[in-house]
Amino acid sequence: MKKAYFAISYSNRNKFEKEIESLKIVCNELSIELLVFVDTYNFKADQEKEMMQTAFNEIDSSDFLIAELSTKSIGVGIEIGYAYAKHKPIFYLRRIDAEHSTTAGGSSNFTICYTDELDLTKKMKERLKTLKK
Repeated sequence: MKKAYFAISYSNRNKFEKEIESLKIVCNELSIELLVFVDTYNFKADQEKEMMQTAFNEIDSSDFLIAELSTKSIGVGIEIGYAYAKHKPIFYLRRIDAEHSTTAGGSSNFTICYTDELDLTKKMKERLKTLKK
């Protein structure tokens, strides 16, 4: 089973509930384990080294990274950079009305702009099917 690391800003995670649920359904249908890092782990403010080492270990054990960047996030940018350095395929997601990140776009294999969770589901299913081949 393939594994996808999902990177999203911890502080903005609650704004993307529908999108995350849609991604979970798509991944499940395609036999891909989706690790939503901010849902799986909780760290205290003084555990920043443990947090990043855990994130890097999880990215290492993943087949690809999906990054939601409709809202700016330095942490997600670091996760993208790490995945890029490890030659992991990267999906850069953003709502169609969100500002484009040139660094995320320049580091990613796939950029998906979506209008809502249904549009995201359709586009991700198409892209993930090609990745599984």
